[in-house]
Formats: sequence, structure tokens, C-alpha cells
Amino acid sequence: MQLVWFRNDLRTLDNTALYYACKRGQPVTAVVAITPEQWQSHGDAPVKQSLYYRSLLTLKSSLAQLNIPLKVIETANFTGLPQQILDLSLQLGCTAIHMNRHYEWNERQCEEELARLAVQAGIEIQRYTDQVFHEPGSVLTGKGEYYTVFTPFKKNIWPTLTQQPPQSYPVPPACPASAVTADGIPCWLEADEAGLRADLWPAGEEEAIRRLELFVERKLPLYGQLRDIPSQPGTSTLSPYLALGIISPRTCLHYALSRLPEARAHQGAEAWINELIWRDFYKHILVGFPRVSKHRAFKQDTEALAWRHSDSDLQRWQQGQTGYPLVDAAMRQLNQTGWMHNRLRMVTAMFLSKHLLLDWRLGEAYFMSKLVDGDLAANNGGWQWSASTGTDAAPYFRIFNPVSQSEKFDPEGRFIRRFVPELAHLDNKTIHSPWLAGKVANYPAPMVDHKFARQRVLDSFQALKEISA
Repeated sequence: MQLVWFRNDLRTLDNTALYYACKRGQPVTAVVAITPEQWQSHGDAPVKQSLYYRSLLTLKSSLAQLNIPLKVIETANFTGLPQQILDLSLQLGCTAIHMNRHYEWNERQCEEELARLAVQAGIEIQRYTDQVFHEPGSVLTGKGEYYTVFTPFKKNIWPTLTQQPPQSYPVPPACPASAVTADGIPCWLEADEAGLRADLWPAGEEEAIRRLELFVERKLPLYGQLRDIPSQPGTSTLSPYLALGIISPRTCLHYALSRLPEARAHQGAEAWINELIWRDFYKHILVGFPRVSKHRAFKQDTEALAWRHSDSDLQRWQQGQTGYPLVDAAMRQLNQTGWMHNRLRMVTAMFLSKHLLLDWRLGEAYFMSKLVDGDLAANNGGWQWSASTGTDAAPYFRIFNPVSQSEKFDPEGRFIRRFVPELAHLDNKTIHSPWLAGKVANYPAPMVDHKFARQRVLDSFQALKEISA
């Protein structure tokens, strides 16, 4: 008997651990752990947990077609989980445990403990590279160090990634049947049904593949031009499915590579592959610099930044009541749908950290509490980039003007009108700066002046430089 531990890899197509477990020609049992308190401590959003739960149901059905029963371990958190998985493997008479590697600190410690226990019990442990194209630690600089800037990292892996892409794996054939019975999957969710947005984020790998095929066929050729326009459906919307492993990054890569030879689609495919590489880059950072998994700044000197403290300012930002229409539209999109357009993640993050001078960790945590695609590596990397505290960070003097960003990426105000309907009556120019029309009913004045905020954050970083000198 072989045991496969499923976590954020809820699929049968191109699942490395599942493929190699099935390849042994023995009965296979799958196991998943339900750990609500651990997810709560990690700040995972209810909408993300909903997608996880519903995708577990579809995974259980898919595994059943392969004669693989899904067992469920219910436990509050990771404490004791390795022993529970080992106990299950001993109970079933398993000779090997298979899993795909994770790179977050707590998950890595859990894996290490399970590996230690398995070796002591004489059970084989197999861990596979599956979430990333290259295992962290295998892509290093000439000095043998982890890359801390994206472009050299990309240049290093681009030739092999596009010419000799990593192998992907088919859905394995059905395994020999066993007498093991599958468990029911308990629902631990407490949010109201509307807040879980099952209508926006259907579950399962069939839905993920459908979205991928639609994106590659219809949107990929124009991805380079439309990816920054929030009013246009120009992105893949695959990030929730990648975050939970409902689709593999290798599958996405192979689909994109199939379009590189086409002149019409080449630019879009190249831009999208870059985004997939960004996912890898931030996973590598988690391993190379574990402190970023522990609420620490990558640039350690920025820990001394004099952040402001204002609960009321934080709440206005969270609620989309800053008085800057694009920022408010973006935050309301997040609150209503569990997702935010990538361009707007940068705009809103920079507004919190630089216009309001509030600690980026407050925003990072809020995003995780709302995002259906919440992923520690990408979320932390994006927030630290915006706050100029991280790897490959924006220079501290780069401070997005929310008005000019609005005029550039939502020129006709279509996105703003959708999520800030109280401004819908304004013309295409005034909608970016509604205070020019005087007081607008039911909409606040800007909570901070851009010029003032810009100088304040520049002074704060300059003071930090003087402290460090």
C-alpha cells in the first residue's frame, strides 16, 4: 500500500506525488488534513477555504475513479499531525508515504517531522518538486547564493524553461482496488454563503483547465496589452487554482509554450510566462530567507522604519473609503469578490504603506484574510516590493500617484463606476479626482494629500538611511 498526502495540490492531472505513488502498481490511499486553527493562524480567507473545501469534494470523486480512497484527518493545527499521518500509514500497512514539497516555514517543519518519524518506523518517505519549476536551492548566483533580484533569476532559468520545460505527468491509470473506505469530508466553514462566492470561483481541476484553455485561446495574444487594465477581462483568473494546486504551474507553462511560435500570441505568452516565473522566484525566497515567513522584512534595516499607527486610517483603506477612486474601487473589488486585479494590488499596497505610512504587514494580513488566491510567497513578495522593504523592491522614492494611475489604467472610469457607483455620474476626467467637482454625495474627500504624503515617506526613508549610516 502507498499513501499520498494531499495539501495544496488538489488534482489528479500532473500531480507528481500521485503519479509516482500509482506507478508502483500497488493499492494507493490518499489522505488530507483538515486544520482550521492552523489556517486561521495563517490568516487564510473564508473564500479561499471555501474553494479548498469544494475542490476536496471534486478531488475525492476523481480519486475514486482511480480506486483511491481519500482519508481525512481532523486536527486543530500542525501539532501532532505528522504522528497522525504516520499512525494512519501503519494502520493501513503502507510501505511508503508520498508528498509534494511545500516551502512555507510551518509546512516545512511539519514535513521534516513526518520524514523523521517515518524513517524511525521503517517507512519510506518520498518528497517531490511540484509547486515550482526548479527546487529552491538549485538556482543560484555565481557566488552560490539565492537570487534576490528577479531579472537575473529569470535570465538564468528562461533558456531551459522554454527549450527543455519540466516534465508534466498525465492522470495515472486506475490503481488496484483495496478494502480501504473513503471518509466523509466535514465542512468547517462559518461564513455566510454569499461571502464564500462559489458563483465566482467554481471548484475542481476541470474548471481550472477550462479557464486555462479559454485564456490561452482568446486572451493570451493580447495579454501584454490588457493585463494592466482592470476593466478588461484580460487576465487568466487562474491564481486561486494555482494557489491551491488545483492546476499545476507546469500545465500552465506547457500551454503557454505552445503559443510562443505564433507571432500573434508570442508577446502575450512571454509576458504570462514571466508571471509564472515570479511565482517561482518568491517561493525560492521563502526557502533562502526564512524570515519573510515570520513577519519580518527582507531588508532588515527597514525594520526600524517609523510607521504610523492609526486604526481609523487602516479601516478607511480596508473599506474603500480613502477618497481616491481607484484605490477605493480596488478595495471594494477585494471585499466583494475575494480577488483583486494585480495592477491594483500594487496601487493599494503602495497607498497604505507610502501614502498612509502604515506598516505593510497590516495590509499583507488583510489581503490574506480576503483573497481567494492568498499565497504567502506571492502576497508577502508583492507587499514588500510595494513598501520598498523586500527583495527586488521598488526604490523607496517610487510612489504611485493614485490619480495618474487611475487616468492611465482606467481612463474612462469603467472600473471605478462598477465598484464606486456613487461616482458613476461624473465625467471621464472628474471621476479620477472627484474633489475637483466639489463635495460628492456619499463619497469622502481624500484622506491625505498626495504631495504631502510623498514628502512624508521620503523623509521617513531618509531618516532610516541616516540611522543606518
